[in-house]
Amino acid sequence: MKNNLNKNIIERYSRQIILKDIGIIGQKKIINSKVLIVGAGGLGCPVVDALSRAGVGIIGIADDDKVNLSNIHRQTLYSSNDVGKFKVNVVKKKIKIINPYIKIITLKQKITEKNIFKIIKNFEIIVDGSDNFKTKFLLNKYSIKYRKTLIVGAISKFDGHVFTFNFKNKKTPCLKCFYQTMPSDDLLNCEAEGILGPVAGIIGNIQANEVLKKILNVGKDLTGSILILNLLSLNLRKVNFLKKKNCICIK
Repeated sequence: MKNNLNKNIIERYSRQIILKDIGIIGQKKIINSKVLIVGAGGLGCPVVDALSRAGVGIIGIADDDKVNLSNIHRQTLYSSNDVGKFKVNVVKKKIKIINPYIKIITLKQKITEKNIFKIIKNFEIIVDGSDNFKTKFLLNKYSIKYRKTLIVGAISKFDGHVFTFNFKNKKTPCLKCFYQTMPSDDLLNCEAEGILGPVAGIIGNIQANEVLKKILNVGKDLTGSILILNLLSLNLRKVNFLKKKNCICIK
């Protein structure tokens, strides 16, 4: 554990250190945390940006995709000069400029049944920024198995959803308890359905906020509920849900 914060580090994080729920002790918790972000797109970009600025010590980011021109309107770490480059390489370079004190681990691969344990085992909190339900359900399954905290985001059109699952608590329902069957990926297809750029930033920053609250063990999280936002109507609601009988999270 890094016990000593030098003058530069204290100044860098001074505006959050003065918060009574953080302080020096809380900042040390943030610096010593390890977070994996799956997906370096519309959600992953604001999540890694916010967490790096907050001082999360080790951030892993998994994505095998390259930047294309249609990404730039909502994926805020990329510019026109990055088109054709691997997203994780661009993210690492830009985040190290933002905060040279943190470690970025790049994973240029898709998450699969074969590699998921090796990828998630060294991280405490998993953030889902993927654009398909197969990946979300896979992260859900193995986060349950290895008792990780999983924070899931989804966006489409003007809408966003956020879940938080703390699987160290065996009473926590899971993603499968909510959906029960796997929805169609058409619901998350930005190419077909469209997406307003700021929606991605808002949902990603809410996910980052959930991560920091979990690291600090402060406030109330979304365990057992889903946060639903419609940015067109400015409607926000939180819906509670319970464990389902015979779900994988019961075993």
